[in-house]
Amino acid sequence: MFWGVIRRKVGQSASKVRSPIGRPGHYNTSQKEALIYGIGSRHVQSFHYGKFLGSNVYSKSGRDFNMVLRPAYIRLSHRSFSSENAEGDLVEAVVPFMGESITDGTIAKFLKNAGDTVAVDEAIAQIETDKVTIDVVSPEAGTIQKFVAKEGDTVEPGTKVAVISKSGEGAPQAAPSEKSAPPPPAAKESAEKKITKAESSPVKENDRKPSAPQPAVQPPSPPRSTSSEPQLPPKDRERRVPMTRLRKRVATRLKDSQNTFALLTTFNEVDMTNLMKLRSDYKDAFVEKHGVKLGLMSGFVKAAVSALQSQPVVNAVIDGDDIIYRDYIDISIAVGTAKGLVVPVVRNTERMNFAEIEKEISTLGKKANEGTISIDDMAGGTFTISNGGVYGSLLSTPIINPPQSAILGMHSIVTRPMVVGGNIVPRPMMYIALTYDHRLIDGREAVFFLRRIKDVVEDPRRLLLDV
Repeated sequence: MFWGVIRRKVGQSASKVRSPIGRPGHYNTSQKEALIYGIGSRHVQSFHYGKFLGSNVYSKSGRDFNMVLRPAYIRLSHRSFSSENAEGDLVEAVVPFMGESITDGTIAKFLKNAGDTVAVDEAIAQIETDKVTIDVVSPEAGTIQKFVAKEGDTVEPGTKVAVISKSGEGAPQAAPSEKSAPPPPAAKESAEKKITKAESSPVKENDRKPSAPQPAVQPPSPPRSTSSEPQLPPKDRERRVPMTRLRKRVATRLKDSQNTFALLTTFNEVDMTNLMKLRSDYKDAFVEKHGVKLGLMSGFVKAAVSALQSQPVVNAVIDGDDIIYRDYIDISIAVGTAKGLVVPVVRNTERMNFAEIEKEISTLGKKANEGTISIDDMAGGTFTISNGGVYGSLLSTPIINPPQSAILGMHSIVTRPMVVGGNIVPRPMMYIALTYDHRLIDGREAVFFLRRIKDVVEDPRRLLLDV
């Protein structure tokens, strides 16, 4: 516990702190001194005259100081020292914590301008990371005084982005530029007179006789372009846009997958008649009871769960010289958004029914499209399903989402003539593809896996009987 004395010089804003006094006591202060009580001078932020518990201080009348001391047991009377800015009026909006695996991000865009009024927790900027987009919000209601960062800057958690005035003082108005200011009337009249005088002055004739006409010089002909030179389009018809962090991350992961895994794809086709009839027969009752539509994705998720349980190696992953087998099934659902591809995870699908799967897919899909999906929503996953059929894809070879070992690709449903019971009948058919890591999964397991999905989708009653 230390005592100290602060001395200020009249007419100056700077102050000096005496060395701490070894023991407590009673001290008289002059007009230039004030007794303080605290733990070191670093706790003093400003000055004032005040009465301290447990001591007697006698001060003469004079200009007030303004002082803030950290110990809560000191009672202080406070009056502002400066009239320019009230203390604590300005607050800073900083970059929030972005997740355990994310160290920085890029300011994608500002949602507000300097001088705009904002409410508490209102988003003022968006930070784009490798995986998600995060909002920078205003800590207090007020007016944005200025931005201290610009779009495209790389920022870390805690970086200051904007300064906000709680009292509502906006950004200072910029002075009009000299170019936009109209010229004074006198200068304008002088310029007009000079122009008129220059136009009215006669052109002096050359007294010398004209020289003999010179032969016209032919301009050099432009070089003929050889056939080997390509004719490129002009640069003004091109646009160069920097890649977003999300697109960079997707490109890196997919290329790593291609470089690391021994990718191989097997195909099959599925008759969607029974699953589509099941959805048509119970869609109204399903919505009435569960509040969500019955789609085809829940049927494929349940089929994938059954196939993963029958072929556990597809749900496993290589880790160095070991193979990790998972006793849980977290299925990643690839979702295409305006900002890029995200893959939220439906967890513990082996314990969920059709309604629970549909609700979770609906919730994650809304988050992805609204840009509010979090890192936790996309972490993990043991198997991925990608539905390119919603965009009209007929057939594709999907790429594995690392560190998983396989991915199922769904495609569009097309009515094709099929032989059923010796007769040619139209059937809604879908091609399905399984891309797998051939280092871990053999062709036999991959074909059996895809065959199991085909059997369950074509006859969903197998799920009830577990056959």
